Amino acid sequence: MSLRPDEDVRDSDFDCLVFIGRFQPPHLGHLAVIHEALKHARQVIVLVGSAWQARSLRNPWRYEERQRMLRSAFDVEDNDRLEIVPLLDALYNNDVWVRDVQRKVRDIASPDRARLPRIGLIGASRGQSSYYLSLFPQWESVSVPLVESISASHIRERLFRSVASAEDYLSTNANHDLPPGVVGGIQGFLEKEPYQQLVEEQRLLDQYHAAWAQAPYPPIFVTVSAVVVQSGHVLLVRRTAAPGKGLFALPGGFINPHERLLDGCLRELRERVRLKVPEPVLKGSLRAQRLFDEPHRSWRGRTLAEAFYFALRPEQQLPQLKPVKGGDHARWVALADLEPEGLFEDHFFIIQNFLGLPADYAGG
Repeated sequence: MSLRPDEDVRDSDFDCLVFIGRFQPPHLGHLAVIHEALKHARQVIVLVGSAWQARSLRNPWRYEERQRMLRSAFDVEDNDRLEIVPLLDALYNNDVWVRDVQRKVRDIASPDRARLPRIGLIGASRGQSSYYLSLFPQWESVSVPLVESISASHIRERLFRSVASAEDYLSTNANHDLPPGVVGGIQGFLEKEPYQQLVEEQRLLDQYHAAWAQAPYPPIFVTVSAVVVQSGHVLLVRRTAAPGKGLFALPGGFINPHERLLDGCLRELRERVRLKVPEPVLKGSLRAQRLFDEPHRSWRGRTLAEAFYFALRPEQQLPQLKPVKGGDHARWVALADLEPEGLFEDHFFIIQNFLGLPADYAGG
Protein backbone atom coordinates (compact mmCIF):
# COMPACT_ATOMS: atom_id res chain seq x y z
CA MET A 1 0.00 0.00 0.00
CA SER A 2 1.03 3.63 -0.47
CA LEU A 3 0.07 6.36 1.98
CA ARG A 4 -1.61 9.46 0.56
CA PRO A 5 -0.42 12.74 2.08
CA ASP A 6 -3.96 13.65 3.17
CA GLU A 7 -4.85 10.21 4.55
CA ASP A 8 -6.19 10.11 8.11
CA VAL A 9 -3.36 8.77 10.28
CA ARG A 10 -5.82 7.16 12.68
CA ASP A 11 -7.29 5.05 9.88
CA SER A 12 -3.91 3.78 8.72
CA ASP A 13 -2.04 3.71 11.99
CA PHE A 14 0.67 1.08 12.39
CA ASP A 15 2.06 -0.12 15.66
CA CYS A 16 5.43 -0.33 13.97
CA LEU A 17 7.01 0.46 10.61
CA VAL A 18 10.34 -1.13 9.67
CA PHE A 19 12.93 0.51 7.43
CA ILE A 20 15.98 -1.49 6.31
CA GLY A 21 19.06 0.13 4.78
CA ARG A 22 22.83 0.49 4.93
CA PHE A 23 22.83 4.30 5.34
CA GLN A 24 26.34 4.74 3.93
CA PRO A 25 25.92 7.60 4.69
CA PRO A 26 22.42 8.60 5.91
CA HIS A 27 21.07 11.15 3.41
CA LEU A 28 17.94 13.21 2.89
CA GLY A 29 16.31 10.43 0.89
CA HIS A 30 16.60 8.12 3.90
CA LEU A 31 15.24 10.83 6.19
CA ALA A 32 12.22 11.34 3.93
CA VAL A 33 11.29 7.69 4.43
CA ILE A 34 11.79 7.84 8.20
CA HIS A 35 9.77 11.07 8.55
CA GLU A 36 6.93 9.46 6.60
CA ALA A 37 7.13 6.41 8.84
CA LEU A 38 6.92 8.60 11.95
CA LYS A 39 3.70 10.12 10.62
CA HIS A 40 2.00 6.76 10.31
CA ALA A 41 3.39 4.56 13.08
CA ARG A 42 3.71 4.76 16.83
CA GLN A 43 7.18 3.25 16.60
CA VAL A 44 9.74 3.10 13.80
CA ILE A 45 12.46 0.43 13.68
CA VAL A 46 15.47 1.32 11.55
CA LEU A 47 17.58 -1.75 10.81
CA VAL A 48 21.11 -0.71 9.86
CA GLY A 49 22.55 -3.35 7.54
CA SER A 50 26.19 -4.33 7.02
CA ALA A 51 26.79 -3.89 10.75
CA TRP A 52 30.15 -5.14 12.08
CA GLN A 53 31.62 -5.05 8.59
CA ALA A 54 35.22 -4.03 8.01
CA ARG A 55 35.57 -0.52 6.62
CA SER A 56 35.61 -0.40 2.83
CA LEU A 57 34.70 2.02 0.05
CA ARG A 58 31.23 0.46 0.01
CA ASN A 59 30.87 0.44 3.82
CA PRO A 60 33.02 3.29 5.15
CA TRP A 61 31.19 3.91 8.45
CA ARG A 62 30.67 1.54 11.35
CA TYR A 63 27.24 0.96 12.80
CA GLU A 64 27.82 3.27 15.81
CA GLU A 65 28.85 6.12 13.52
CA ARG A 66 25.79 5.69 11.31
CA GLN A 67 23.55 5.47 14.36
CA ARG A 68 24.88 8.80 15.68
CA MET A 69 24.45 10.44 12.28
CA LEU A 70 20.87 9.19 12.00
CA ARG A 71 19.88 10.35 15.47
CA SER A 72 21.45 13.77 14.87
CA ALA A 73 18.79 14.41 12.21
CA PHE A 74 15.82 14.07 14.61
CA ASP A 75 14.60 15.93 17.69
CA VAL A 76 14.17 14.37 21.12
CA GLU A 77 10.51 13.50 20.60
CA ASP A 78 11.13 11.70 17.32
CA ASN A 79 14.21 9.93 18.69
CA ASP A 80 12.08 8.53 21.50
CA ARG A 81 9.99 6.74 18.87
CA LEU A 82 12.97 5.51 16.86
CA GLU A 83 14.66 2.18 17.48
CA ILE A 84 17.93 2.02 15.54
CA VAL A 85 19.27 -1.52 15.52
CA PRO A 86 22.34 -3.16 13.90
CA LEU A 87 21.79 -5.94 11.39
CA LEU A 88 24.51 -8.36 10.34
CA ASP A 89 24.53 -9.44 6.72
CA ALA A 90 24.16 -13.10 5.74
CA LEU A 91 25.22 -12.73 2.13
CA TYR A 92 24.73 -16.30 1.02
CA ASN A 93 21.76 -17.37 3.12
CA ASN A 94 18.56 -15.35 2.82
CA ASP A 95 16.77 -17.58 5.32
CA VAL A 96 19.28 -16.78 8.06
CA TRP A 97 19.02 -13.06 7.31
CA VAL A 98 15.20 -13.12 7.26
CA ARG A 99 15.12 -14.96 10.58
CA ASP A 100 17.39 -12.33 12.13
CA VAL A 101 15.15 -9.49 10.89
CA GLN A 102 12.02 -11.27 12.13
CA ARG A 103 13.51 -11.83 15.58
CA LYS A 104 14.71 -8.26 16.00
CA VAL A 105 11.35 -6.81 14.94
CA ARG A 106 9.40 -9.29 17.08
CA ASP A 107 11.43 -8.53 20.22
CA ILE A 108 11.03 -4.77 19.78
CA ALA A 109 7.48 -4.50 18.44
CA SER A 110 5.80 -7.07 20.69
CA PRO A 111 7.94 -7.75 23.76
CA ASP A 112 4.99 -8.91 25.88
CA ARG A 113 3.40 -10.97 23.06
CA ALA A 114 0.00 -9.97 24.52
CA ARG A 115 -1.39 -9.06 21.12
CA LEU A 116 -0.35 -9.23 17.50
CA PRO A 117 0.95 -5.79 16.45
CA ARG A 118 0.28 -4.25 13.07
CA ILE A 119 3.65 -4.11 11.35
CA GLY A 120 4.59 -2.62 8.00
CA LEU A 121 7.77 -2.54 5.95
CA ILE A 122 8.43 0.92 4.52
CA GLY A 123 10.77 1.92 1.73
CA ALA A 124 11.26 4.14 -1.28
CA SER A 125 9.43 3.25 -4.49
CA ARG A 126 11.63 1.26 -6.90
CA GLY A 127 14.17 0.87 -4.15
CA GLN A 128 15.34 -2.30 -2.45
CA SER A 129 12.08 -2.43 -0.50
CA SER A 130 10.39 -4.25 -3.40
CA TYR A 131 12.88 -7.07 -2.94
CA TYR A 132 12.56 -7.07 0.86
CA LEU A 133 8.76 -7.24 0.63
CA SER A 134 8.95 -10.59 -1.14
CA LEU A 135 10.80 -11.94 1.89
CA PHE A 136 8.27 -10.66 4.47
CA PRO A 137 4.77 -11.38 3.14
CA GLN A 138 3.35 -11.28 6.68
CA TRP A 139 3.99 -7.52 6.85
CA GLU A 140 2.15 -4.80 4.97
CA SER A 141 3.90 -2.81 2.28
CA VAL A 142 4.26 0.96 2.57
CA SER A 143 6.03 2.84 -0.22
CA VAL A 144 7.07 6.48 -0.42
CA PRO A 145 8.40 8.40 -3.44
CA LEU A 146 12.05 7.92 -4.24
CA VAL A 147 14.24 11.04 -3.98
CA GLU A 148 15.70 10.77 -7.48
CA SER A 149 18.59 13.21 -7.20
CA ILE A 150 20.37 11.56 -4.26
CA SER A 151 22.68 8.56 -4.60
CA ALA A 152 24.73 7.22 -1.69
CA SER A 153 27.28 5.70 -4.07
CA HIS A 154 27.81 9.06 -5.78
CA ILE A 155 28.21 10.75 -2.39
CA ARG A 156 30.87 8.22 -1.41
CA GLU A 157 32.73 8.74 -4.69
CA ARG A 158 32.92 12.49 -4.04
CA LEU A 159 34.08 11.95 -0.47
CA PHE A 160 36.84 9.42 -1.15
CA ARG A 161 38.24 10.65 -4.46
CA SER A 162 40.54 12.99 -2.54
CA VAL A 163 40.56 15.22 0.52
CA ALA A 164 40.11 18.27 -1.74
CA SER A 165 37.12 16.69 -3.47
CA ALA A 166 35.54 15.83 -0.12
CA GLU A 167 36.03 19.32 1.30
CA ASP A 168 34.66 20.91 -1.86
CA TYR A 169 31.59 18.66 -1.80
CA LEU A 170 30.90 19.26 1.89
CA SER A 171 31.20 23.03 1.51
CA THR A 172 29.11 23.40 -1.66
CA ASN A 173 26.71 20.56 -2.49
CA ALA A 174 26.32 18.50 0.67
CA ASN A 175 23.33 20.44 1.99
CA HIS A 176 21.33 19.25 -1.02
CA ASP A 177 22.02 15.61 -0.06
CA LEU A 178 22.84 15.41 3.64
CA PRO A 179 21.39 16.80 6.89
CA PRO A 180 23.69 19.11 8.92
CA GLY A 181 24.45 16.53 11.59
CA VAL A 182 25.65 14.06 8.98
CA VAL A 183 27.82 16.73 7.33
CA GLY A 184 29.40 17.43 10.72
CA GLY A 185 29.99 13.73 11.37
CA ILE A 186 31.67 13.29 8.00
CA GLN A 187 33.84 16.36 8.49
CA GLY A 188 35.14 14.85 11.72
CA PHE A 189 35.77 11.55 9.93
CA LEU A 190 38.00 13.29 7.35
CA GLU A 191 40.54 13.92 10.09
CA LYS A 192 40.90 10.26 11.08
CA GLU A 193 43.32 7.61 9.85
CA PRO A 194 40.64 5.26 8.44
CA TYR A 195 39.60 8.01 6.02
CA GLN A 196 43.15 8.30 4.67
CA GLN A 197 43.28 4.55 4.15
CA LEU A 198 40.02 4.62 2.18
CA VAL A 199 41.30 7.49 0.01
CA GLU A 200 44.31 5.30 -0.79
CA GLU A 201 42.00 2.41 -1.68
CA GLN A 202 39.99 4.70 -3.98
CA ARG A 203 43.22 5.74 -5.72
CA LEU A 204 44.17 2.10 -6.26
CA LEU A 205 40.69 1.31 -7.51
CA ASP A 206 40.81 4.17 -10.01
CA GLN A 207 44.14 2.85 -11.31
CA TYR A 208 42.65 -0.63 -11.56
CA HIS A 209 39.68 0.63 -13.56
CA ALA A 210 41.93 2.70 -15.83
CA ALA A 211 43.96 -0.40 -16.70
CA TRP A 212 40.80 -2.08 -18.00
CA ALA A 213 39.24 1.00 -19.59
CA GLN A 214 39.94 -0.15 -23.15
CA ALA A 215 38.53 -3.65 -22.69
CA PRO A 216 35.51 -4.29 -24.97
CA TYR A 217 33.49 -5.67 -22.03
CA PRO A 218 33.63 -5.13 -18.27
CA PRO A 219 36.09 -7.73 -16.92
CA ILE A 220 34.96 -10.64 -14.76
CA PHE A 221 37.67 -12.08 -12.54
CA VAL A 222 37.93 -15.63 -11.19
CA THR A 223 39.70 -16.37 -7.93
CA VAL A 224 40.07 -19.29 -5.53
CA SER A 225 39.91 -19.28 -1.73
CA ALA A 226 40.85 -21.95 0.80
CA VAL A 227 38.89 -22.56 4.01
CA VAL A 228 41.27 -24.80 5.94
CA VAL A 229 40.02 -25.85 9.38
CA GLN A 230 41.65 -27.96 12.06
CA SER A 231 40.91 -28.41 15.75
CA GLY A 232 38.62 -25.37 16.02
CA HIS A 233 40.97 -23.06 14.07
CA VAL A 234 40.83 -21.64 10.56
CA LEU A 235 43.83 -20.68 8.44
CA LEU A 236 43.92 -16.96 7.61
CA VAL A 237 46.42 -14.41 6.31
CA ARG A 238 46.74 -10.83 7.53
CA ARG A 239 46.89 -8.43 4.60
CA THR A 240 49.94 -6.17 4.58
CA ALA A 241 48.81 -3.71 1.88
CA ALA A 242 45.70 -1.92 0.63
CA PRO A 243 42.96 -2.73 0.03
CA GLY A 244 42.06 -4.13 3.41
CA LYS A 245 45.44 -3.51 5.00
CA GLY A 246 45.53 -5.12 8.44
CA LEU A 247 42.47 -7.33 7.87
CA PHE A 248 42.41 -11.11 7.93
CA ALA A 249 41.60 -12.92 4.68
CA LEU A 250 41.29 -16.46 3.39
CA PRO A 251 44.35 -17.73 1.55
CA GLY A 252 43.85 -17.60 -2.19
CA GLY A 253 44.23 -15.56 -5.32
CA PHE A 254 43.80 -15.51 -9.09
CA ILE A 255 43.98 -18.71 -11.07
CA ASN A 256 46.56 -19.21 -13.79
CA PRO A 257 45.27 -19.50 -17.38
CA HIS A 258 45.98 -23.23 -17.74
CA GLU A 259 45.15 -24.68 -14.31
CA ARG A 260 42.01 -26.12 -12.82
CA LEU A 261 40.38 -24.38 -9.86
CA LEU A 262 41.39 -26.93 -7.21
CA ASP A 263 44.94 -26.96 -8.52
CA GLY A 264 45.04 -23.17 -8.26
CA CYS A 265 43.83 -23.32 -4.67
CA LEU A 266 46.45 -25.93 -3.71
CA ARG A 267 49.13 -23.86 -5.43
CA GLU A 268 48.16 -20.79 -3.39
CA LEU A 269 48.42 -22.79 -0.16
CA ARG A 270 51.81 -24.13 -1.23
CA GLU A 271 53.35 -20.90 -2.54
CA ARG A 272 51.79 -18.12 -0.49
CA VAL A 273 51.20 -19.82 2.85
CA ARG A 274 53.73 -22.66 2.77
CA LEU A 275 51.26 -24.88 4.63
CA LYS A 276 53.14 -27.99 5.85
CA VAL A 277 50.46 -30.49 4.83
CA PRO A 278 51.12 -32.91 1.95
CA GLU A 279 48.93 -32.34 -1.09
CA PRO A 280 47.41 -35.87 -0.97
CA VAL A 281 46.31 -35.18 2.63
CA LEU A 282 44.74 -31.88 1.60
CA LYS A 283 42.89 -33.50 -1.28
CA GLY A 284 41.66 -36.23 1.07
CA SER A 285 40.42 -33.57 3.50
CA LEU A 286 38.33 -31.72 0.91
CA ARG A 287 34.74 -31.70 2.17
CA ALA A 288 32.96 -29.13 -0.01
CA GLN A 289 33.36 -26.40 -2.58
CA ARG A 290 31.11 -23.58 -3.68
CA LEU A 291 31.05 -20.55 -5.95
CA PHE A 292 30.55 -17.21 -4.17
CA ASP A 293 29.21 -14.59 -6.54
CA GLU A 294 27.59 -11.70 -4.63
CA PRO A 295 27.89 -8.84 -7.18
CA HIS A 296 29.46 -6.39 -4.70
CA ARG A 297 31.68 -8.88 -2.89
CA SER A 298 34.98 -7.48 -4.19
CA TRP A 299 36.40 -3.98 -4.33
CA ARG A 300 37.87 -4.52 -7.82
CA GLY A 301 34.52 -5.21 -9.51
CA ARG A 302 32.75 -8.37 -10.65
CA THR A 303 34.80 -11.13 -9.07
CA LEU A 304 33.79 -14.76 -8.66
CA ALA A 305 35.41 -16.82 -5.92
CA GLU A 306 35.46 -20.61 -5.89
CA ALA A 307 36.09 -21.64 -2.30
CA PHE A 308 37.28 -25.06 -1.12
CA TYR A 309 36.62 -26.33 2.41
CA PHE A 310 39.33 -28.59 3.85
CA ALA A 311 38.61 -30.23 7.22
CA LEU A 312 41.92 -31.58 8.52
CA ARG A 313 41.97 -34.34 11.09
CA PRO A 314 42.18 -32.99 14.68
CA GLU A 315 45.70 -33.02 16.06
CA GLN A 316 47.33 -31.72 19.23
CA GLN A 317 49.59 -29.51 17.11
CA LEU A 318 48.36 -27.27 14.29
CA PRO A 319 50.29 -27.61 11.00
CA GLN A 320 53.28 -25.34 10.68
CA LEU A 321 53.24 -22.28 8.47
CA LYS A 322 56.47 -21.06 6.91
CA PRO A 323 56.65 -17.26 6.53
CA VAL A 324 56.83 -15.96 2.97
CA LYS A 325 59.19 -13.02 2.51
CA GLY A 326 57.27 -9.90 1.47
CA GLY A 327 53.93 -11.71 1.56
CA ASP A 328 50.88 -11.67 3.81
CA HIS A 329 51.33 -13.16 7.27
CA ALA A 330 49.54 -16.49 7.76
CA ARG A 331 48.28 -17.74 11.11
CA TRP A 332 45.74 -20.08 12.67
CA VAL A 333 42.80 -18.20 14.21
CA ALA A 334 40.40 -19.74 16.72
CA LEU A 335 36.83 -19.88 15.41
CA ALA A 336 35.65 -18.14 18.60
CA ASP A 337 37.82 -15.14 17.70
CA LEU A 338 36.33 -14.58 14.24
CA GLU A 339 34.59 -11.22 13.83
CA PRO A 340 33.10 -9.90 10.57
CA GLU A 341 34.69 -6.48 11.04
CA GLY A 342 38.13 -8.08 11.12
CA LEU A 343 37.83 -9.96 7.82
CA PHE A 344 38.34 -8.76 4.27
CA GLU A 345 35.41 -8.41 1.84
CA ASP A 346 32.96 -11.34 2.23
CA HIS A 347 35.41 -13.83 3.73
CA PHE A 348 33.56 -14.08 7.05
CA PHE A 349 30.41 -15.07 5.16
CA ILE A 350 32.29 -17.68 3.11
CA ILE A 351 33.51 -19.26 6.35
CA GLN A 352 30.01 -18.91 7.81
CA ASN A 353 28.53 -20.72 4.83
CA PHE A 354 30.73 -23.79 5.28
CA LEU A 355 30.83 -23.93 9.08
CA GLY A 356 27.29 -22.83 9.92
CA LEU A 357 28.21 -19.89 12.14
CA PRO A 358 24.99 -18.16 13.29
CA ALA A 359 24.01 -14.76 11.85
CA ASP A 360 24.34 -13.16 15.29
CA TYR A 361 27.84 -14.58 15.70
CA ALA A 362 29.30 -11.12 16.34
CA GLY A 363 27.58 -8.55 18.45
CA GLY A 364 24.20 -10.27 18.85
